[in-house]
Parts: sequence; C-alpha cells; structure tokens
Amino acid sequence: MEYIFYAKGHPNVTSAHKSTFEVTMDKEIGIRADCIIGVSSRSKLEDFPEELKDAIKNKNSVIKIQLETENGFDEITGYGHPELTLEHPTDMVCRKSEFKCSRTLMIKADKAAIDLDRELINDLREREELKVKIIVE
Repeated sequence: MEYIFYAKGHPNVTSAHKSTFEVTMDKEIGIRADCIIGVSSRSKLEDFPEELKDAIKNKNSVIKIQLETENGFDEITGYGHPELTLEHPTDMVCRKSEFKCSRTLMIKADKAAIDLDRELINDLREREELKVKIIVE
C-alpha cells in the first residue's frame, strides 16, 4: 500500500535532530526546529486513507518512507503500532524511539533527521519541493 504527498523545504532546515524527523503543515519554522525537514505539507495524518491508517496501526507493519527532491533521495524504515492515533492536525513525526503520541507516524525508525542524505537536505534548504512516499508492508 502506498500514499504520496508533497511538502516544501525551508531555509531553516538544519536536519540535526538525533532521534526524529518531522514534516509539518506549518509554513514557517525557526532555526531551533532541528527535526523539521518539510513545511507546508499538502497532507496531514487525518487525510490518509482509512486503509493506510489501519495498516500503520498494525504492530506487524513495516513502514518505509521515501523522501525525494531534485538532487536527493533517502529511505527510512520503521514500524507501526496499535497505539498510533494519527490524529495530529499539522505534524507527522517519525521516531527512532518507541514513543507514541498523536503526532507519531512510525516508531523504531532506522534514521532520524541527522542521518538523512545531505543532497536532500541541501535541496530542502533551498525551498525545493519534497516528495514523500509512504509504503506499508
């Protein structure tokens, strides 16, 4: 099962966070928002198809997120969980930890913001478009 949406980069993308990365519907971020890699998302968790949300809430689901810009690409693998509510109105967070809240899209991710492809991050600092593909297996 796949779902694709788009966001944009921002000059304040630092991608320095060691345990999460985030895409938000917010249009502006400060320099301290070191986990946010995409802003102005055209989708929020509530917009996901019900079938996709059900798959994400399965503890046996493997979730892959592909991030793509003109010059960069990365893939992150993590897991779903029944306690993921997928209800936050603006933010989607992928976590290396097992912490769960309304913002959490996946847990036990194999990468955080600091681990992402640097060409991807450089494009995002230039406000390039970010393609986000979610694949649930």
